[in-house]
Amino acid sequence: MSDTEQALRAHYSQGGLESALLAALTKAGKDVDKLSPADLMGADEFHVGGAQATKALTEQLALRPDMHLLDLGSGLGGPARHIALAHGCRVTGIDLTEEYVQVANSLTARMGLAGKVDFRLASANRLDFPDATFDGVTMMHVGMNVPAKATMFAALRRALRPGGFFAIYDIMRVGDGELAFPLPWSSLPESSFVETPAAYRAALEQAGFKITAERNRGPFAVEFFATMRARIAQSGPPPISLNMAMGTTAPAKIGNLQSLISAGILAPVELIALNPS
Repeated sequence: MSDTEQALRAHYSQGGLESALLAALTKAGKDVDKLSPADLMGADEFHVGGAQATKALTEQLALRPDMHLLDLGSGLGGPARHIALAHGCRVTGIDLTEEYVQVANSLTARMGLAGKVDFRLASANRLDFPDATFDGVTMMHVGMNVPAKATMFAALRRALRPGGFFAIYDIMRVGDGELAFPLPWSSLPESSFVETPAAYRAALEQAGFKITAERNRGPFAVEFFATMRARIAQSGPPPISLNMAMGTTAPAKIGNLQSLISAGILAPVELIALNPS
C-alpha cells in the first residue's frame, strides 16, 4: 500500500461508525433490521448534493436491470443501493477504507439488498477484475484522492465492456485560489489531487474514452448548501447525517468546502464518457 493510500485510510476511518449509526437510527425510531434508504437521511451519500446528485447523474445513463455496474470509491454504499433500487442493476462497490466496506455491506443486508449489491475492499489503482466485466462505472467524489488519473482510467476502461459508460461526479478546480484544509476528502494538501475539468478530459481521452457529456454543478451545490443551512437554522442538526462519517472535524471540512465553492474556486462537475471499442 502506498503512503497516499495509508494517509487516506487514516483520514476516512473513524472507528465505531456502524455502532454510532445504528444507535442514532434506533433513537430515531427506525427498525435497524429493516432499513430503507430514507431512514439514513443521506448519511450514506458522501458527496455534495447527496441523493439528489446521485439521481441527477444516474438518470442520464439509460440504466437497465440486466446491467452490472462498478461503483468506484463506494463509501457507505448509498449510490450503489440507489442504483439497485431505482434501476434494478447489480452493483459491485469497491473502497479503500475497510470500515466503510464493512458498514456498507451491513447496511445493504439490513435493506434486503445483499443479493443485488456487494462491497469489497480494493484500491482503484489495482483493479483485479477481468477485462470487460462491467457495463458501466460510477465514480462520485473519488478522483480528488487519485494522483495518476489517466492510469486509473485506463484500468477502468479495460474492465468495461465495449460501449460501457464511465460516469464521474467529482470536485474539480474551476477558478484560481488556495485551498483551505481540512476538506471532506483530505486533511492535508499532500493527499489532495484536485484537478480541472480540462485535466480530467485529457486523462479520459488518453485512456481511450470518448467524452459525451459535461456539466458544472456549482450553482446546484450553492443552492444545496443554502437549503441545508436554512433547514438546520430552523430545525437544528439532523439526528443522522454525513457528519457521522467525517468525525469531529466535519464542521471545518464542510465549511471550507462551502467557502471554496461559493468563491468559484471549486465545483462539483459531472463528466460522462464511453468506452468506444
